[in-house]
Amino acid sequence: MTKTANLYARIEPELKNEAESILSGLGVPVSNAINMFYRQIVIHRGLPFAVQYPSRSLMNAATLTDAQLDAEVAKGFDDIAAGRKRSLAQARADLAQEFEL
Repeated sequence: MTKTANLYARIEPELKNEAESILSGLGVPVSNAINMFYRQIVIHRGLPFAVQYPSRSLMNAATLTDAQLDAEVAKGFDDIAAGRKRSLAQARADLAQEFEL
């Protein structure tokens, strides 16, 4: 039988809940996901992804003033009224390309 070790980590509750919800939807137990992550660290001999700032700054609604947020929402309504719309799939593809996700 394979021996196991315990891992204790502090993590933001909201992040933990969101990640566990996604893993549950995928049918992947949290302990398996952690094992996969650790295996990838060993295989890559470092983090298995780039840790860097995005090439373009992402807008953060939490840092906008009320006036700035209202202006951004108004832009969205103006786009809809003018017929400038995209499907969700196209919007995701455009964002992935723009921010190299």
